[in-house]
This record gives sequence, C-alpha cells and structure tokens, in this order.
Amino acid sequence: MERRDVEFVSEGTTIRGWLYSPEGDGPHPAVVLAGGWCYVRELVMPYYAEAFAERGIAALVFDYRNLGVSEGEPRQHLDPWMQIRDYQNAVSFLTTVDDVDADRIGAWGISYSGGHVIVLAAIDPRIKVIVSQIPVVDGYENMRRVHGTMGYRRLWATILEDRERRFTDANARLHIPHATAEPEKDLSTWPFPETFHTFKALKESEAPLYENSSTVESVDLLLNYDIIPFARRVYDTPTLMIVAEGDDLTLWDLEIAAFNTLPTTKKSLHVLPHTTHMTLYSDQTKLQVAARAATAWFADHLLA
Repeated sequence: MERRDVEFVSEGTTIRGWLYSPEGDGPHPAVVLAGGWCYVRELVMPYYAEAFAERGIAALVFDYRNLGVSEGEPRQHLDPWMQIRDYQNAVSFLTTVDDVDADRIGAWGISYSGGHVIVLAAIDPRIKVIVSQIPVVDGYENMRRVHGTMGYRRLWATILEDRERRFTDANARLHIPHATAEPEKDLSTWPFPETFHTFKALKESEAPLYENSSTVESVDLLLNYDIIPFARRVYDTPTLMIVAEGDDLTLWDLEIAAFNTLPTTKKSLHVLPHTTHMTLYSDQTKLQVAARAATAWFADHLLA
C-alpha cells in the first residue's frame, strides 16, 4: 500500500488530501472519504482508508474547503452543500488518476458526511455504492432534541446575533465550540461532554489540526439540512447504513427511519450493539467492526 499527498481544485479552492493506492497493477476501484463535524482527515478516516486499500480498493481522504490543510475562507466554516460539491470534485479528481477505474467509485461518510453520501447517491450517478455511518439526517430535529427547549432558545439567540453581525461586517462573525465539558453552562453545537473529551484526547494523540470551533453560521446552515427528500431518490445505489445502538447525538431512530425511506432493494442496515456515537471515534474494537462491515460492502460491489 502507498499513501501520497494529493490536491485538487474545488470551485477555485485548493483541497488537499491523501490517496491510498493498493498493491498490484490497476486500474483499481476507489472510495472517497471525508469527515463529519470533526473536520480533519487525521480523525478516523485513515483507519478505514487503510482497510479499503488492503482489500484492493484505492481510497481518497480529504479535508473540505475552509478546514484542516485545505484552503478557503472563512476558516472553520461548514457549509453542507459546499462539502457535497467538494465530494463531487474529489470524484472528478479520481477519474483523472491513472490507476483508478472511473466506473467503480464509491463514497463513505461518517456523522455529517454520513448524510452527505446519501445525497450524493441521489444526485451523482458516478458513485456506484455508498456506506453511510451514524449519519446526520435532519439538522433541525437533531438540534431541537439534543439542546432541549431552553438550550435551543439560547442557540437561536446566538444565531440571530450572528446574522446581524455578519450583515454589518463579515469579519465580525461569531464562532461556537464543537462541544464543551459543561454544556449546561456553555453553549456549543453538540452539547455532550463525551464529545468534548473524546476529541480533546484525539487532538493530543493523532489529530493536532482539529479545532473545537466552527462558525455560528455553520449551525444556521445545519438547521436547514434534511436528507430525506434525497433518500427517496436512491433507487438503485447499493447502500450500507451503520448505526450505533442508542446513538443520542445523531439520533439512531431518525437514522433507521431514513434507511427505511430508501427505495433501493440493494440496502443493508448494520446496527452496532452497545455502541455510542463517540465510541466509533475512540474505541478500536468498535472501529474494527465498522471497518470490516464497510470494507466487505465495498468489496462486494466494487471488486466483483
């Protein structure tokens, strides 16, 4: 297996990533991978990319614009449709790589990007198979439930303040923590102490570019994010959804409802028992189970 630095341009912005190439002569099938609200490519994604490459499937891991080692302003800004277009341009880049088979490309996503790949399956026929892991399904419902009534009021007040600031001066935009240790005191996007402590440890051990921050506008955009209209359009793309039992971050009941919305018969639901959303970032045992399931799914549909 070989890993090399690559870059491509997405709507005028330079995107950087790693391309994992399997041993042996190509052309190889390939999978494109990007992160969730945790932003950077070092977090979790190399684990999956290595598993795919060992099975004979090339893997492209990249940072979205505005995040990690990629360019773009404002920094730490997450626009879901820009991210989806970055995915599409990553696919376009893969079609130019000599040892990649342009007719055998899949997409993998986790958390926020777990929702993105379902959208991609609906709108981009170049993507032949997807794995959606613990996906964000409905940003509005998700934020209402995880923040509760009073927390949601605080969140909306901050969003409205940010809108007024950006109208006056784009440089005065507000930022909000990804997570905090004391969500009852401090407002954050994902108000779970487990999230704060997990990513703090990962930043210290393997992902130094992770930042516990995003623009408040990122949350404003999340509230308008809903994959269900797109899930209804996935008629023929093989889709594996991996769900964590009892996931109360991205809400496993919404995830299973989205899975049941998919009209394709080429779908499979894999529920991981005794697993939380965050253990799929921090627990190697859980990672191995999820990676084996994803690798087998891609192998079945890209290597045949």
